[in-house]
Amino acid sequence: MKRREDIRNIAIIAHVDHGKTTLVNELLKQSDTLPEHMEISDRALDSNAIEKERGITILSKNTAVDYKGTKINILDTPGHADFGGEVERIMKMVDGVLLVVDAYEGTMPQTRFVLKKALEQHLTPIVVINKIDRSGARPAEVVDEVLNLFIDLGADEDQLDFPVVFASAVNGTSSYDEDPATQEHTMDPIFDTIIKTIPAPIDNSDEPLQFQVAMLDYNDYVGRIGIGRVFRGKIKIGDQVSVLKLDGSKQNFRVTKMFGFFGLKRVEIQEAKAGDLIGLSGMEDIFVGETVAPIDHPEALPILRIDPPTLRMTFLQNDSPFAGREGDKVTARKIEDRLEEQLQTDVSLRVEDAGVAGAWIVSGRGELHLSILVEEMRREGFELQLSRPEVIYKEIDGKTCEPFESVQIDTPDEYVGAIIDSMAQRKGEMKNMESTGNGQTRLVFLTPSRGLIGYSSEFMSQTGGYGIMNHTFEQYLPVIKNWEPGRRSGALVSINQGSSTTYSLQSVEDRGQLFIGAGVDVYEGMIVGESSRDQDIAVNVTKGKNLTNTRASGKDHAAAIKTPRKMSLEQSIEFLNETEYCEVTPQSIRLRKKILNTNERRKADKKRKAGK
Repeated sequence: MKRREDIRNIAIIAHVDHGKTTLVNELLKQSDTLPEHMEISDRALDSNAIEKERGITILSKNTAVDYKGTKINILDTPGHADFGGEVERIMKMVDGVLLVVDAYEGTMPQTRFVLKKALEQHLTPIVVINKIDRSGARPAEVVDEVLNLFIDLGADEDQLDFPVVFASAVNGTSSYDEDPATQEHTMDPIFDTIIKTIPAPIDNSDEPLQFQVAMLDYNDYVGRIGIGRVFRGKIKIGDQVSVLKLDGSKQNFRVTKMFGFFGLKRVEIQEAKAGDLIGLSGMEDIFVGETVAPIDHPEALPILRIDPPTLRMTFLQNDSPFAGREGDKVTARKIEDRLEEQLQTDVSLRVEDAGVAGAWIVSGRGELHLSILVEEMRREGFELQLSRPEVIYKEIDGKTCEPFESVQIDTPDEYVGAIIDSMAQRKGEMKNMESTGNGQTRLVFLTPSRGLIGYSSEFMSQTGGYGIMNHTFEQYLPVIKNWEPGRRSGALVSINQGSSTTYSLQSVEDRGQLFIGAGVDVYEGMIVGESSRDQDIAVNVTKGKNLTNTRASGKDHAAAIKTPRKMSLEQSIEFLNETEYCEVTPQSIRLRKKILNTNERRKADKKRKAGK
């Protein structure tokens, strides 16, 4: 069997924040790829501003490096489970994986998740134990943990015989020895292990073409770009080919542009053959999983599975009293066009008409997936409103089922009791509990996804910020009946419009936790804090002090209120109940009641309670 020894195709997989994107940076720097003296930024592949800020990879990226005459195509994949669909498809494009594991943290939930996907595709693994220089690093134990994980996931004998390289990506060092003293400023051990271990692609370029799309990109000049691998044959500019659609139909088109990847650039190429990873344009509605083949030999590859959405929210046109103050994209038409644009590249997203003007049901893989889309939109000048997230139910074997997640929590020992109690309230079933040393405990639960909506902020409060929680989709199971999770507290709701004052906030703060400080514009029906009771409290936060003399006036300036709780976009979305919206603009995130008028809202609340 002939192979292309001049090329290797690998994916880098890891749990969030174990250093894979930093490692890709070093591989780029220390290969024969970039011009001498070229500076590249930290985490260069995370080109999206939100990726850089949050330190996460959202979309898979591909690059290629040259090492001693061999081209190594590298795909950097997301580590977060919300973007697991990306990971699964990438596995079809490569012949091996670099599994990056933190030398201190060891194997984590997403390590398990991404490795499972790789082993299912029978890919050849290389393990990189990263952050070897970290205080408390335990490389030998972590290698044992990784081996146990491989065994647990049913790895075959060849996969269990994985090579291990120890590295500190941030310092650009690596070695074959677990002793940090042996680290040298080179990535050669990783490069050499890739060349020696990862199989070269089979060279069957004399057979009929098969190219499959695994990722999508979009460009205003050339339209949709299908990125994937040439599994068989050759393809060149000007070829007339067929796209074998997911529904079984065929569409013919002419290849107008092809792109290869090298370093940080996408470069136009004239021809590609079996084993190459390329981008293809010319077909306007090409989609993930479709096969490009010769017109006279239309043989499709197996369709790629795309994980279905598990969570949905309603996106609405902003109709609050402050609508249009801060954003320049506020109309229903602009919001709809932007959602349509997102569908061009995000294959895990679904958008449906909500049946009322200016509203859409947007379904995605989780809270992070949807909140990142909202964050991108607000930075682009959009204003919109969001409903409370809901899980998506499925009918399986005649039973209504809901998504469940595996939740791993690492926490100081003193918080274990509180976490077990709160997870039990959210119908979490404890699967494992073990001491990890240094006063830390690891807890594993199987929990319905709807029980986790809104839990992260409660969890951070419970553990004083010292706990770490990770969760990944596990499976659909029958719905837990007669149970409705959600916020148990009410809200502090403004009864009028104006600017908040220190004097009025002082009189309100003993009723709950404030979300705003003084000098903030509010409107009737806007939520200004969380009530300490289980019901909403209508409050006046704009009242000024009646000044009778100069001394009283001076006292008001000196008055102080407790620091309000700053609510992030995710925290705001998690806070919502079914009677509330989150208003999102380029400058503000506000919480509000769906019914703004205080009297009308009270009547509606009475009706709702009577109907329960």
